[in-house]
Amino acid sequence: MERSRHLVITVDANGVAWRKYSNDGGQCVEAAHLAGCVGVRDSTAPAAGHLVFPVDVWDAFSNAVKSGRYDFS
Repeated sequence: MERSRHLVITVDANGVAWRKYSNDGGQCVEAAHLAGCVGVRDSTAPAAGHLVFPVDVWDAFSNAVKSGRYDFS
């Protein structure tokens, strides 16, 4: 069995400006620039916490989304 590695990063997100991204279906996420990384959270439940990604990983993912790579309709 292969073990996965998990990296836990603690970043203070208080006072950060979150930017909302949505599609026509009403499902929204918010993203914010945090100390050298990008935070992503559910816009309908912002108090539930956020995920943190290195900037290069977020850029690769967002470019793939923009290119239609994850369009399954």
